[in-house]
Amino acid sequence: MKEYSIKNLRNVGLIGHSGTGKTTLAEALLYYTKSIDRLGKVEDGTTTTDFDPEEKKRQISLQASVAPFAYQETKVNLVDIPGYFDFMGEGIQGMRAVDIATIVISAASGIEVGTDKSWAYVNKIKLPRAFYINKLDRENTDFDKVFDSLKEKYGMSVVPIQYPIGTAESFSGVINVISNRARIHDPITFEMKEQPVPEEYEDKVAELKEMIVESVAQTDEVLLDKFIGGEELTKEEIYNALIKGCVSGDIAPVMCGSATKVIGMTTLLEDILECFPTPEYAIPQKAVDLSSNEEVFIGLTEEKPFSALVFKTIADPFVGKISLFRVITGNVKPDQIVVNTNSDKQEKLSNLFFLRGKQQFQTTKVIAGDIGAVSKLQYTKTGDSLCDPKFRVVYDKFNFPEPVMTMSVIPKAKGDEEKISSGLSRLLDEDPTFTVKRDTENAETLISGLGETHIEILASKLKNKFGADVRLELPKVAYRETIKKTSDVQGKHKKQSGGHGQYGDVVIKFEPRTDGEDELQFVDAVVGGVVPRNFIPAVEKGLKDSIKEGVLAGYPVIKLKATLHDGSFHPVDSSEMAFKVAANLAFKKGMEMASPILLEPVMRVEVSVPDEYMGDVIGDINKKRGKILGMEPVDGLQKVMAEVPQGEMFRYSTDLRSMTQARGDFRMEFARYEEVPAGEVAKIVEKAKAYREAKE
Repeated sequence: MKEYSIKNLRNVGLIGHSGTGKTTLAEALLYYTKSIDRLGKVEDGTTTTDFDPEEKKRQISLQASVAPFAYQETKVNLVDIPGYFDFMGEGIQGMRAVDIATIVISAASGIEVGTDKSWAYVNKIKLPRAFYINKLDRENTDFDKVFDSLKEKYGMSVVPIQYPIGTAESFSGVINVISNRARIHDPITFEMKEQPVPEEYEDKVAELKEMIVESVAQTDEVLLDKFIGGEELTKEEIYNALIKGCVSGDIAPVMCGSATKVIGMTTLLEDILECFPTPEYAIPQKAVDLSSNEEVFIGLTEEKPFSALVFKTIADPFVGKISLFRVITGNVKPDQIVVNTNSDKQEKLSNLFFLRGKQQFQTTKVIAGDIGAVSKLQYTKTGDSLCDPKFRVVYDKFNFPEPVMTMSVIPKAKGDEEKISSGLSRLLDEDPTFTVKRDTENAETLISGLGETHIEILASKLKNKFGADVRLELPKVAYRETIKKTSDVQGKHKKQSGGHGQYGDVVIKFEPRTDGEDELQFVDAVVGGVVPRNFIPAVEKGLKDSIKEGVLAGYPVIKLKATLHDGSFHPVDSSEMAFKVAANLAFKKGMEMASPILLEPVMRVEVSVPDEYMGDVIGDINKKRGKILGMEPVDGLQKVMAEVPQGEMFRYSTDLRSMTQARGDFRMEFARYEEVPAGEVAKIVEKAKAYREAKE
């Protein structure tokens, strides 16, 4: 690719609800600018940006993918971002690489949950935004209706800079409102031929232009004076004010077209060049200057030494690790030695290239504002900063959402544990939004992600990329056992054989621990040497070993106080082992006599939902044996605080999504253990017994 300056770059993120046509729009722009020679289709698995086998199979985008192209001496980096909520982490990564987000909307569906979430997110990170109303060739579509709903929902900042010619089957072109030019689509060549604005649209275009002028005038005092004084604003003044309004978030331009039929690409490209900000306007990046240890804000510029942020990693089993980075300052050339300021390690950037989907294009330079890629970095992961040794800064980390769903990964073939462990480690490089944990109690590997689909795709990647075939199951609940009453019992171990015998005798009082702690509380209350001092640690050790398995269902015992207060010994036959066995006998007898009970982990849950879903959410929590602790309004949503048994919460992310049309969010953390209701105990005991038998 030829070299460009920072002024000739545009970085555009395509975001929005799943299925609105973001990937198809990227494909149409690549095809229209002759960057690719055939128009791929999502259904056929032939698009440039959906190149992963899982994306082709499921026909949805699963990762942020970069697609650069050139148009009129300008390089545009499109970043196609998944709309599916399980892949929110990819959106967070992709948004750090762009200067404006284009929220794609289906003209047939209008505003959807993903539209709202995209708008809320770009507002949160103060990123300029625009709208693209897609699929205007579909039946029953109405640009005016969708535009009015956008204006009503998101306010006066929403401004139409394009207007469609015709609707549904008769949709044939797009009018550029500011330049007052109409372009008609040629279905044979896909070119857009310029012609005067059709007479029936003249009044509408004049009305929309007045709306634009009024909006841009409010971004600048000089323009406002001209507007109030009745002077006409020039095209240049309008375009410059649009860029400033975009950057400040005061204006969100609205464009339109049909990606599948490649209608409206010329007008879209012109407005990307004329109305979208260059990287010079990008929000300064928050960082820590390591020379002074102070927080600084660094604007995108070619003037300073090189620094870049690695915003995404691709784990390829054949090529190795590919790191995608955005240059913030300066530029970088092949074979340059840089410092990873997060790990304080040197890296050599041997092989620099640009990515378009999975295609690599070698380059001799990546400048500030541009998006580059490098392979086989040794110490670098997503979120790390790469810098010139003379300019050491660490850019702000990513704020990824916490995982909300956990599944157990069971190998289908014996001996695959090593493959699974290695594969998950490689996938963690690529996807920082999931976590892996080993549950030693149940001998399970647990993966936690942002939803059921997220975890299923991780399992598919394990198989397809790393040859480890796994089964996903709900994790086992970490039940515990304790006692409700007090017991005072003797544990006596006496065994005679040919030589030395074995003799240990203890009397232990077992009672529930009342100080709120879970660990075993061992009290030595022996008087008169009935149990010699050198055997008392063996009694404590015997009890600590015993509490690993309770008497009801074999779960660990907590909240137990054991007081050793009597016993006897034999001067020859007593040993540490004998007293450990005696302690175990006392434990079993004491537990059975002190009303043993099962405890289950209870989670503290906070659910944020719009008002209209409150009834369903509260009803569902009650069904899950939960207790509502309270409610409060937060940021226009209702926050419900509750406590719910963990066993009822493993699929809650899926339940909440279906209950609230994906408008609800939740977080949870462990609160405490509580007694299992009597009706549930028999089922749990039976399950535990079956599991133990299967293991044996």
